[in-house]
Formats: sequence, C-alpha cells, structure tokens
Amino acid sequence: MSPAPGSSADAIRTAPQRTLVIGLRGEPPSLAERSVVPFTNALRVPLKLFNATLDSADEQEKAFPYLAEALPQLNTDTWRLFPDGRMETTYRLKPQLTWHDGAPLSSEDFVFAWRVYATPQLGTATTPPIGMIEEVVAPDARTVVIRWRQPYAEAGMLQETFQALPKHILEEPLQTLDPVAFSNAPFWSQEYVGLGPYRLDRWEPGAFIEARAFDRHVLGRPTIDRVKLVFLADPNTALANILAGEVHYVGEFVFADDHAATLEREWAASQGGTALYSPTALRVSVVQMRPEYADPPALADVRVRRAIAHGVDAELVNDVLNAGKGIITSTLTSPRVPFYAEIERGITRYPHDPRRTQQLIEEAGLVRGQDGLFAGRDGAAFRLQVWSSSGTKNEQENAVIVDSLRKAGVDASRQVFSAAQLADSQARALIPGLSTRGQASKPLKDYTGDQIPRPENRWAGENRGGWVSPAYDRVSDAYSRALDQSERIRHIAEIEQMFTQELPGIPHWFNPSVTAHVAALKGPVSRQTPDAPQGILRVHEWEWRA
Repeated sequence: MSPAPGSSADAIRTAPQRTLVIGLRGEPPSLAERSVVPFTNALRVPLKLFNATLDSADEQEKAFPYLAEALPQLNTDTWRLFPDGRMETTYRLKPQLTWHDGAPLSSEDFVFAWRVYATPQLGTATTPPIGMIEEVVAPDARTVVIRWRQPYAEAGMLQETFQALPKHILEEPLQTLDPVAFSNAPFWSQEYVGLGPYRLDRWEPGAFIEARAFDRHVLGRPTIDRVKLVFLADPNTALANILAGEVHYVGEFVFADDHAATLEREWAASQGGTALYSPTALRVSVVQMRPEYADPPALADVRVRRAIAHGVDAELVNDVLNAGKGIITSTLTSPRVPFYAEIERGITRYPHDPRRTQQLIEEAGLVRGQDGLFAGRDGAAFRLQVWSSSGTKNEQENAVIVDSLRKAGVDASRQVFSAAQLADSQARALIPGLSTRGQASKPLKDYTGDQIPRPENRWAGENRGGWVSPAYDRVSDAYSRALDQSERIRHIAEIEQMFTQELPGIPHWFNPSVTAHVAALKGPVSRQTPDAPQGILRVHEWEWRA
C-alpha cells in the first residue's frame, strides 16, 4: 500500500532526492523477466525493478499475490484437477492495473504472452511451465485461466516463469517479423514497457540504465524517485565505488567473501554500510558410483562413503572460506526452508569425527598404516582423488577438504579440472573419486536414474556419479506428481532420508552470495533459501534514511 499523506515516507518522497545508484555485474540483454532473449542468472538481478507478475515470493520463499487478488488454492474452483490428469488454475487480477505507458493491463495480455512463449521458433515453447500449458484463456478482462496438460505442483506460484506481455505493443511485430527480428526488437531492451515499480527512462548501452518511479505500481509508488543501474564487472571497482558512496547498493554475483570482509572492516568505525549474505549456493562432493570407474573401488561400500563424510571438517572449511557465513548442511535441502524440521527427523548426519572415520573404514576391511593413512589388509594403497574446478575459491576449498581427510587417515590428493576439461561432459561425469561442485537449485531431481550421463544422451545429466536407486526414482517421481504441499514435504523427507543413508554425494554447506548497501539506504534484504527469488526484492519499499 502507498504511504498515507503526511507520513514520514511521504515527506521523504516529496523532498528533493538523490538518485539510487545500483551496481550490477553486467548489462542485461533484456529487461523482461520471462524473455525470448536467453541470458544467465548473473544478469537478471535488476529485473524485478521493471516487472510485476501474477504472484511473487519473499526472501524466505513465502508466496504472495502480486497482480492477482489471490493465489490459486488446490481443490477449489481456482485450482481444479481433472480425472484425465489435466488441470486448470484461475487468477483474478486486481482492478485498474496499467502498463508503464498508461495502457490498461488486461487478461488478454496473458493470453497473448502465452502465444509468444509457445511459439516454437522463439525457443521457449518446451521450457517449464510453457510446455505443460495447453492454453490460456480470458473469460473477461480481469480473469486469467490457465489450462494444463498435466499436473504441475508449482502452478500456483509461477512468479517470473509466466508474465504478461503488452499485446498493444507486440502483436503487430509478432505477426510481421521473423523470429530473429522479433527477439531482437527494441521492446525487449531500450524500449521496454513493464508493470514493475520502476519504468525505463534511458538506456546508454555499455554504461548505465536510468529509471523513474512508476506512480501506478500495484503495490504502491516507490519511495525513491529515481534509480540508476551501472555495470561493474570488476569487483574491485565496485568496492571502490561503494566505499566512496558513488554506488549505494551492489547486487549479487559481484562481490566474493573477501570483498565483504573488506567492506565490514572499512565500515566498522563509521557504520558506513552493511554486507548481506545469502547462504544459497550448495556445495556437494559427488562420489563416483560406477563400478568400472570408481577409484578406489571401495567407494562402492557405503561404510567407506560414510567414513569420508565424517572425515570432512565442514566447520573449518566454512570458517576459512566463508568467514562462518555459510550454512553447514547434511541435506540437499537448505536448513532454512520453513519445513526443515519435518526433514530433519529422518536424516542421517555426519559430523566431523575422525574416530568414526577410522571405525567405519576398518569395518570395511582397511587398516591404518604406520604413516597414519589407511590401506588394504594386503598393503594395497587406498588413495582418493578429490577434484574441483579451477578458480581461487574452488581450489582453496579443495585444499582444506583434502587436508582434513588426510588428518583423518584418508590418503586424499588434490586434483583440479581446467575450464577446458570442465566443458568435456564425458570427462566430468567419469571423475574417478570425489568431485566437489556447486549444485543447481532444486537438486533433489539431480540424482535420479534418468539424469545419469551416458553415451546415449551425449553425457548430459546432473547425476554425474552414476548412482542407481529405483527406490529413490520412485519417490522422486511421486514428489514430481504431488500437488498437495504436505504430501510434497513428506516425499522430500523420504528423498533426504535415502540420500543421507546412501551418500551418492556428500552435502557440505551453502556458500553465501554477497550483496552490500550503504548505511543511508534502508530496505535491502538477502535471500535466505536457494529457491527464494533472485534479484532486488521489495525495492518499492526502499528509502533513504532521514
């Protein structure tokens, strides 16, 4: 809601204001959250300034209606499941919504958007959720009905995966331009018209984007009148700019932990600003489970995998590399999700415990030699390669993991994948020992059988260790089909129970992503869970401190 006239926020708004300057890692090729122009997450940070969707979520994944009056509710008229497996969800738009150019937003803009996204030549027709949608219809100007080909659990929280497009601007280009020309149309960038809290004013390619507050933003006019986005790919340049007060907020993917430490040190005396940490980047050591490639072969023994898990000093690595700002985890699911207590009850934990490492390895038939390292009873060496991709932090992480394993008696060695090797999907999938990697969002599906890289799928797939578990696959499939949230949580708990017992990978911690803002700016928050929305959240509430 907009501030009441006469409030302190209203006084700030009407007084002369400085422009809010936001530093970004790079220049986005498009300002649309759901675009026909593909680009990486690192460039999506500013998009919530310019866009509003049917629904959204906060930094802890809590969903709320945005353009819609309410979220669809399962087993009501707003979310119906039919006997043949199809579904239908219905949204009622809030009244008097407008585009940045003043044209009214209509449910027909969602119907038109689906036509755009479902056009095969534009490259988004098979991506979730578009490929699952049978049609979108508009019974009246404020009602959007989405008809689904199949059950889709996230149909009630679409966020940026399905947004309206202005039919009054794009209908003619869609009809007259070829797909390449349509994708390159200036609408997507320098002539963008959206629904978000800020509207585009000026775009100087390669330099900056300027925007001004949108008076008719559905959640209220932003308190800060003007925003300038500048592109600062070099973190040291960004550091100098924010310390000098020339930049007021630096988004995700620019700073690393050492830059955050510098900021905190420089700002300590003056209380000049705040570094925010989003512990959302999961790190896992994947175990090679294919018998013909596992080296040492004893990795096939779950006792050995559990021994290795107990040998990794996760607390030490987190302290050394993340200044203690990461979250130690035993699961693929973040401990900060609101339902974690239901998961935690059934999982197996592996705290750092060298004595337990020794006990489990000896149960598996190995013995500790005079050099303090384990070997077979016949004297055969037990050597474990621990791989990481290149890069300063990855290699530091690898070194601390290897050192803690060696202290626990495991003859571990450091191995580093170059960028060229990392691009070889076959070599990446056949790493013989452990490979520590970043795990993408929603990793529960990454360990199913259909995700195993093979020659038949040209070595594509996220189950790089080649773990095979029909029981895991069954529960994962049930999780994918479940619509009721309590049922989905129950399946997640089952998945995590199996995963932590069998350990095809060893979850370590969630690395923090860093953002920062000057003390004069009030309002920025950090994401707390991996599936919380990326980017600049609730920017319409940001304000200058009095």
